[in-house]
Amino acid sequence: MQGLGAFATRAIPAGRRLIEYAGERLTPAQADARYPDDEHERHHTFLFAIDDDVVIDAAVDGNEARFINHSCDPNCDAVVEDGRIWIETIRDVAAGEELAYDYAYVLEERHSPAAKRRYPCRCGAATCRGTILAKKR
Repeated sequence: MQGLGAFATRAIPAGRRLIEYAGERLTPAQADARYPDDEHERHHTFLFAIDDDVVIDAAVDGNEARFINHSCDPNCDAVVEDGRIWIETIRDVAAGEELAYDYAYVLEERHSPAAKRRYPCRCGAATCRGTILAKKR
């Protein structure tokens, strides 16, 4: 886990739309220029790609959704609908439980051991992959 996290203040049923992932809309080129990827540093941004043309930067005009952490065993999912990103529960969530979704980050490059180290996961789930990177097929 990284950062503050977001926690349920009451029980939430599965299938509930919680919040939109809000922020400044950028092109991928603008996002890359704003946050250059340094292979020698741990990766961290509030960027979320909607598609090949639009990236949301929640560090600018974002909301509480940016505090929802990654988990390899998530209780939420990110759903893209009509050019917007929504965070929804995928199972019942207990009051006090941390909200999390699988970032499933994908690099254009091969997901090598060095790349996985730049994108670590320490979620603590029994199924933890050790990285926020998605499994590449």
